[in-house]
Amino acid sequence: MRDFKKYHIWKLSHDLTLDIYKLTHGFPKEELYGLTSQIRRASSSIPTNISEGCGRDSDEEFNRFLTIALGSACETEYLIILAKDLTYVEDNQSNILIERVNLIKSKIYQLKQKLKNA
Repeated sequence: MRDFKKYHIWKLSHDLTLDIYKLTHGFPKEELYGLTSQIRRASSSIPTNISEGCGRDSDEEFNRFLTIALGSACETEYLIILAKDLTYVEDNQSNILIERVNLIKSKIYQLKQKLKNA
């Protein structure tokens, strides 16, 4: 069993989730059960799936959970774009968040490749 807290990718995605929660605190109240909830779930799904994958027995299972985390990262990226287009997030702030999501996606992909070649 792996310790998910030792993975840098988990730390990056956890920090992103914390920042998404802070950001969405200022979203309009009518978005509480819409965009606010969805972007929080998508972002928290990234470190959650990394954590769950670490508790699995094989590299193949871990890789499957990394694939799910990658999908959640893509969903998070889109929802940041949507929030920007709805003017809930400033352009520069959304660009920074998207850069962070893309770094996470890249690192997940690299870890998946490493597992595949192990």
